[in-house]
Amino acid sequence: MSAQPLNAALRIMRQPDHWVFLLNRPAKRNALSADLVEALLQGVMSALQEDVPLLVFQGEGRNFSAGFDFTDYEEQSEGDLLLRFVRIEMLLETLATAPCMTLALAQGRNYGAGADLFAACRRRICTSDASFRMPGLNFGLVLGSRRLRAIVGEAEALRILGESLSFDAGQARASGFVHDLADEASWGGIIEQAREAAAALDSDTRHRLYAALDGPGASVQRQHDMAALVRSAARPGLKARIGQYLETQKPALAGRTSLATGASDRT
Repeated sequence: MSAQPLNAALRIMRQPDHWVFLLNRPAKRNALSADLVEALLQGVMSALQEDVPLLVFQGEGRNFSAGFDFTDYEEQSEGDLLLRFVRIEMLLETLATAPCMTLALAQGRNYGAGADLFAACRRRICTSDASFRMPGLNFGLVLGSRRLRAIVGEAEALRILGESLSFDAGQARASGFVHDLADEASWGGIIEQAREAAAALDSDTRHRLYAALDGPGASVQRQHDMAALVRSAARPGLKARIGQYLETQKPALAGRTSLATGASDRT
């Protein structure tokens, strides 16, 4: 088994029949910095090239991921921010249509693109204290909307996205966003079960299975998702909209984190 250095933003534990991707920015609640997004995308592409049967995604520390990292966003151009959103969508598309089993294990509070990363996986498990929120529409971003609708249905997706609802583990399981609840102590067994199930299929069968499940319109759906994201993020004033959104989050963050630190549990 091989892995990245202990201080890497993303650690990948590679075994012949499964790779574990560990988001490793606990001080930032595993928020998706540009470097982390690139590491995830390149790591997933490498795993697919090697035809790994199972990809597992976890977050180090108190949560899975707090979403887009807005640290120092004022110093970045709108083009830089747009590029990161596009790369995130590319990551989500790649995961959602990967010809392998993808397993996400989440704990704690998870937001925005972090919740989208969780949702893009085929099998989704969380702890009983986990929660999720997707506030992207509050700064004009359309990301992961169709995928969420496919999971929970149109009416529930409209509620979650349109009202920026925070929903807990029980609600997530009831809606189908989460398949099962399990404490972290049991995750090793869950990974082992998923590994055995994925390894039971030969490569050709596995590819045919997921192609059939995704359906003939998968490529068109990917194009639609990317176009929706780009149109929303490319609209002039992205930085101003982000700034206005972050201002509305200050009361909720009082006593927990400082905006000056680029705190990521608001994303």
